[in-house]
Amino acid sequence: MTIKAVVFDAYGTLYDVQSVADVTEDAFPGYGEIITQVWRIKQLEYTWLRSLMGRYQDFSVATRDSLAYTLRSLGLQYDDETFARIIDKYLHLDLYPDALAALSAMKDCKLAILSNGSPGMLGALVKNSGLERVLDATISVDAKKIFKPSPGVYALIEEVLQVPPAEVLFISSNPWDACGAKAFGLNVAWIERVTPEAMALACLESETLPPLTMFKILRTQMDELGFEPDHRIHSLSELPALVSAQRS
Repeated sequence: MTIKAVVFDAYGTLYDVQSVADVTEDAFPGYGEIITQVWRIKQLEYTWLRSLMGRYQDFSVATRDSLAYTLRSLGLQYDDETFARIIDKYLHLDLYPDALAALSAMKDCKLAILSNGSPGMLGALVKNSGLERVLDATISVDAKKIFKPSPGVYALIEEVLQVPPAEVLFISSNPWDACGAKAFGLNVAWIERVTPEAMALACLESETLPPLTMFKILRTQMDELGFEPDHRIHSLSELPALVSAQRS
């Protein structure tokens, strides 16, 4: 089946969530890395917990609440200005260096984002990063009032783009997201930015695992959920050739 739409996860796939580390370290010297990793882990956890509880609040709330949890857990004192400055980084996350070129090379397909992000967060992020000129749509889970990997969220792709799942290639670096998309019935390419071999080496190189290494163990390795992506790539730069092969 010809691929007519390529749909991307945003956070961790097109945008580097680790780029918040600069602002967290500036605000709390010596704590930047642990804040960055715990914040992201709890941010995702809160989306899953709220989905299971049936108590949806959008991603901006999950982002604020998970940061508040992180700072409180580390015993760090802060004022409203500092908190707002850290949160604001989520509207200015760094694009992965190969993102814009990869998307620009696939203009023959419909291109979209499907993200947990709230409409306001995603709109600002896309505009600030310059992706608005290459995307056909930015789709937020807010339309369904539940977070990924709920099947109803992935159904938004066909609702918005008018392209059936069999003709969609979904891209994510988040293993749980790749599994959710595959379970729904999409064609899936997983970006494996960190290999198990690299993880094994990182563990051997240090007696004490740094926070980033622990985060990578928990969030960058393929999950055991009974679903496998159709394609494994290592960077966004590999996508244009993959999509071209699928369309030929």
